[in-house]
Amino acid sequence: MIVLIAPETDLPNEIEILHQLFEAGLQYYHLRKPNKNYEEHVTYLKEIDTQFHNRIVVHYVHELVNVFNLKGIHFQEQKRIDHIDNPGQYFKGLNMFGKTISSSFHEPEDLAHCYFEFDYHLLSPVFSSISKAGYVGRGFDVNHIDKIVIGMGGVTEFNIETFKKLGYKGVGVLGGIWNSENPLDVFNKIQSQFK
Repeated sequence: MIVLIAPETDLPNEIEILHQLFEAGLQYYHLRKPNKNYEEHVTYLKEIDTQFHNRIVVHYVHELVNVFNLKGIHFQEQKRIDHIDNPGQYFKGLNMFGKTISSSFHEPEDLAHCYFEFDYHLLSPVFSSISKAGYVGRGFDVNHIDKIVIGMGGVTEFNIETFKKLGYKGVGVLGGIWNSENPLDVFNKIQSQFK
């Protein structure tokens, strides 16, 4: 399983590259644009072919699931801490039927002891980040956790086997694809290791 995280700031040809990645088989695209407001999220989504909307998970403007046929919503760690103790209230205004719910974690034990059943969990940093300076990897082993855990941090086409050995069911990648010379080529190489 490959989760591609959006670059925080828009890149040249970003939508064009994204379409190529969807066509190559990308199933999970996390739309994480902290500096975009509601309208800017809508504009961004409208640039993406509607056939791919059901592969997009939103991080910030969760109510977009009511407007677009999206894959689901994601909780950043703090948002999870703030809202998931009373999830019934939080989800009341959201059309979540058939949608995924995921969350970010930075400590394996917090993930292991989280009572809310997320569809999958992003854990970071496994290795030192490519896109965030000073975000040092901690080599978390999650073989003891009976949940779908996606490893993030320092993902490249060369360390997928290590992620698997550490117990991850997939990887979350940002810099490893967006900072590469050929994002499509790197995605295909990573994807081939999960087939």
